[in-house]
Amino acid sequence: MTEIMGSFASVHERFGDTHREFNCCDTTFRVHTTGIRGESGVTAAQDTAESLEAQLNAFDETSAVSHLNSKGEVTNEHVARIVRRGLEYDDRTDGVFDIHQGRVEHDLKSFLRGDSDTLPTAFDTGTIRVDGPHVEADVELDLNGLAKGYIVDRASEALAGLGRHGFVSGGGDMSPPTGPVAIDSPYGDETPMKILDTDWFVATSGGYRRSRNGTDHIYNSTTESLGARHESVTVVAGRDCMEADALATTLAALPLAAARELASEWEELEALIIHDGVFHTTGGFETHVLDK
Repeated sequence: MTEIMGSFASVHERFGDTHREFNCCDTTFRVHTTGIRGESGVTAAQDTAESLEAQLNAFDETSAVSHLNSKGEVTNEHVARIVRRGLEYDDRTDGVFDIHQGRVEHDLKSFLRGDSDTLPTAFDTGTIRVDGPHVEADVELDLNGLAKGYIVDRASEALAGLGRHGFVSGGGDMSPPTGPVAIDSPYGDETPMKILDTDWFVATSGGYRRSRNGTDHIYNSTTESLGARHESVTVVAGRDCMEADALATTLAALPLAAARELASEWEELEALIIHDGVFHTTGGFETHVLDK
């Protein structure tokens, strides 16, 4: 009997479901896989996420991003890839998604954590140059609107393997889920706002996730204003989680009419914006919802 049970355990380890939770990027990451050698896949995903967090955490003085912000340059392929995408979104959103605001992001997060009682009062401009893996900047950069989505994407790639599939979720950002997933209510209700059934990437943003004294982590440098304009924004994107992450942040910073227009015009993207208790969706959002 012992031998049989041991064999069963070995088979389950190779072919069963594997779940794991761990802390990363100031939130809880969840990894799930089904199939062959699931435990190895989950470990690879966690190792990837933690390695990237160490390189991209602007609050860690040893990270590549901190080196860039303090020295004005760094050679790091991951930072370079994120900066390139950030410059793309800066251009496509007319500066609403702005990676030039590293000082603002640092001061704002310090306030939200309770480490400081001072809010940022001015926004920055600067020049950024990217050449291969080398990045130079004469201003501190804010890569937080992309980093978590990038980490989810890379961890999801590490999770994948022959004969297994799964997904990675981190604080509202998710690789394509393998089953229905709930959109949490921004009002604290236990009943989900919607149940998604999608093979696209998912990201949710809103002031309810991180706030202090009525101030949250969203800002718009084009209007030099702090705070999300809506209770919640959920985006599904066909490109990757980094795009879903960036657009959820961007839409959260825009007035309702501008947010709806940008979301409707963006290719392979659908959005749910909850504003003053009213649901506003793009034309194809309901195709990603279970039991429409």
